[in-house]
Amino acid sequence: MANSKRDLFLKRRLRVRNKLRKMNAGRLRLSVHRSNKNISVQLIDDVAGKTLAAASTLEKALGVVGKNNIEAATKVGTAIAERAKKAGVEEVYFDRGGFLFHGKVKALADAAREGGLKF
Repeated sequence: MANSKRDLFLKRRLRVRNKLRKMNAGRLRLSVHRSNKNISVQLIDDVAGKTLAAASTLEKALGVVGKNNIEAATKVGTAIAERAKKAGVEEVYFDRGGFLFHGKVKALADAAREGGLKF
């Protein structure tokens, strides 16, 4: 029986999330969501259940509204790294969800690393 794309996505997402839960050593989670039109990222404290920082291509301040390309993902990664530094966060776990680590997701992660986040 063949799995649909959605089923494979959900299996990947659960596999990634479960591994992060096992490794969780008090670090925050950098969660990425990619749609067909936008990409967004959140810095989440799972213990307190709060979002400390977020960045998205929907923000007019980043100047990439409505763009979903590698350049836009790089700007979002840089922005979340700056906001994490302001919140006093240096080390995080990268939660790619069910998205494959290439293209826009990889560009966002590389930009966040260059901005000073360690994961």
